[in-house]
Amino acid sequence: MPAVSLARTMHPPSLRLNRALDLACRDARALRVETALRGTPYRRRVAVGDPQAPLCQFLAILDHHSLLGDDGRLAPDVQLVSLGDHFDWGDASERATAARDGLQLLAWLAAHPTDQVGLILGNHDLARVGELCGFDDDAFAVAQRRAEALYQPSAHDRRREAALLADYPSLPSVEAIARDFACFRAAQRELVTALLRAGRFRVALAEGADLLLCHAGVTRDLSGGDHPDAREVAAALNARLDATVAVWQPGTALVIPGLHQPGNAAEGAGRGIFFHRPVRPSEGAAPSARTLRRRFDPRHLPLGLTQVIGHTRDFKCRQLLKEWAEPLPVTGGCLRHLRTDGQAVRYTLGLPQDEQPEAATLIFADGGMAAAAVDAFELFDLDRRRVFVPPHALPVR
Repeated sequence: MPAVSLARTMHPPSLRLNRALDLACRDARALRVETALRGTPYRRRVAVGDPQAPLCQFLAILDHHSLLGDDGRLAPDVQLVSLGDHFDWGDASERATAARDGLQLLAWLAAHPTDQVGLILGNHDLARVGELCGFDDDAFAVAQRRAEALYQPSAHDRRREAALLADYPSLPSVEAIARDFACFRAAQRELVTALLRAGRFRVALAEGADLLLCHAGVTRDLSGGDHPDAREVAAALNARLDATVAVWQPGTALVIPGLHQPGNAAEGAGRGIFFHRPVRPSEGAAPSARTLRRRFDPRHLPLGLTQVIGHTRDFKCRQLLKEWAEPLPVTGGCLRHLRTDGQAVRYTLGLPQDEQPEAATLIFADGGMAAAAVDAFELFDLDRRRVFVPPHALPVR
């Protein structure tokens, strides 16, 4: 069993957590994708934001919320939706651990029945079968060493970057090699591929007609307009993924028409709904008509639909939304939301306190898991549509 690090959890590991760690290690060796259904009702149903974090941190958060069973799997009455991005966290000193933990975390999730764990695709998951589709571990290590030698976050030599990318045309930038994809291993690609082939990875999942779960948000042009049925939107997006996977050739980058274009040296960073971030456009800026974009005006969100997403943390939201964000301190771990009526936009901490069926609402669940306190990281309750409260935290009556 892997050693348990308490540097981030600040909690002694329970027997449940230790069993889950042991199972995750075994799951990663087997790379088995469960396709069976449990077929029983789930009493506790939650969504969790981007698990880009140490495996022990992720499992400790589940354990803190009383979601782990004594056997090291999710408790039998728990259903979990992971909102995408299971890889790439930490600095260079943590890279080997992060590479291992990302594989083990996703393998542990994939070992659960299909109806117990829903897996949403994120852009970092797609990178394994996109920009990184032609690399083995040794080849990527060489590219990474070369990229690190010249990468500077502020300003690096563009001429030398162009020379390096000429040798790696499937990669979009030195920054992507040195930082964004820093924890890649070929075994991760193998697991992502298996999950795609089995239909376990989804673009979106629906909870009734008005609640959509996806990685980074669907705009009006992709939803078919205002007041869409979330079930129909999810079905259409997933059908497009499945049709693409059905004809996808091994060793080639996965391109999902109208939804996802991997990055490359010629065109730069990847584009599409898995990269979506809401932004306040500059004064006088013309709205983008491109579906394959990275930023969108939140006034183009479909009215009448609530979406639960990951991908964007509080700091980045405030940076992009500017005056549309309430002037509050940047925080980690908590759920946040944006709401618009198609004209006014408001972003703030917490969840909406009232229902506005004519508005568009985004609920942000990426709480920066790697740096958050275990007991401060919030999960979204899919049934009550509130912050999930574990049984031990409920008031005694």
